[in-house]
Amino acid sequence: MSVPYADLTAQYLSIKSEIDKAIQDCIDQTAFIGGSVIKEFEEDFAQYAGANFCVGCANGTDAIEIALKALGVGPGDEVLVPALTWISTAGAVNNIGAEPVFVDVLEDQRTIDPALIEAKITDRTKAIIPVHLYGLPARMSEIMQIANKHGLKVIEDSAQAHGAEIDGKRIGSFGQIATYSFYPGKNLGAYGDAGGITTNDEELAKTCKMITNHGQLKKHNHQIIGRNSRLDTIQAAILKAKLPHLGEWTEKRIAHAKKYFQLLSAVKTPAIPEGYKHVFHVFAIQSQTRDEVKELLDQAGVGNAVHYPNPLPLVPSYAYKGHQSGEFPVSEKLCAEILSIPMFAEMTETQIEEVASIINQL
Repeated sequence: MSVPYADLTAQYLSIKSEIDKAIQDCIDQTAFIGGSVIKEFEEDFAQYAGANFCVGCANGTDAIEIALKALGVGPGDEVLVPALTWISTAGAVNNIGAEPVFVDVLEDQRTIDPALIEAKITDRTKAIIPVHLYGLPARMSEIMQIANKHGLKVIEDSAQAHGAEIDGKRIGSFGQIATYSFYPGKNLGAYGDAGGITTNDEELAKTCKMITNHGQLKKHNHQIIGRNSRLDTIQAAILKAKLPHLGEWTEKRIAHAKKYFQLLSAVKTPAIPEGYKHVFHVFAIQSQTRDEVKELLDQAGVGNAVHYPNPLPLVPSYAYKGHQSGEFPVSEKLCAEILSIPMFAEMTETQIEEVASIINQL
């Protein structure tokens, strides 16, 4: 039995009437740029994320760049980022003129290793971007202690972790600012590119809003140099329709993960620290025979993906930094052993059992 890696059609069909109405309302009102639905979604998502403010933008990468710029990070500055993450986290730092500095990760949790952070801090370091990778929060208590000690800003890259928590506190509410992607495959996904920024700081929120809209809060009143990174109205309408369902979808993902934990015996499964709520954007298994596992799944028609094949310090775009194999041993090991297997709210128990039975053939 084939099993897709994700099934966005199944999700759409489960709330088809709500999505169709949200889109049709935008068309009927010819509300294509701006409109009340954007403000409504921003307010709803801020409340969901446990923040005072949310600013929508065009995508998750823009969200990081805008957050960095709003915090005053720029040319000559350094920003600490994990060696294992999607390239947007580091690329956004380059794109605002600063320099990413890579830090290795914890093997069991796959997030930035707090014990390695201080050794990377210099007099040029301005910020840290912990990534809540795969849906598991980074070690925010330790990270915030280090950041406060050294006067560093913290931008939480929450693109993969909508609704994740530490001791009942939502991620995105620990640092000065948090960024989100609403890419279609995310736990809360639009039907195209979309992103968001949350913060409890009103002035920071205003600055982010100005940056997203050509440096203005009112038309033709350009206070700063900004850009065009507005949240599309139809995407905001879709996200607003989906948001009330996110809690239920998250609980289903967690239930599916528990089933995987019970069934999988041939591979290492994700570790979850006590008090941490993992929302399983990705269910990543680990095996020294990863390529054999992948081949078994491919042959059976079961969707899978490698997230990520190389640590960021060793990808060609960062060759200029001169990093060598062996400098980031944990990230390098994970990149050789990690494999993401099907995980979506609409999965059936039969599908989960099929995936597990194939993997357990090893």
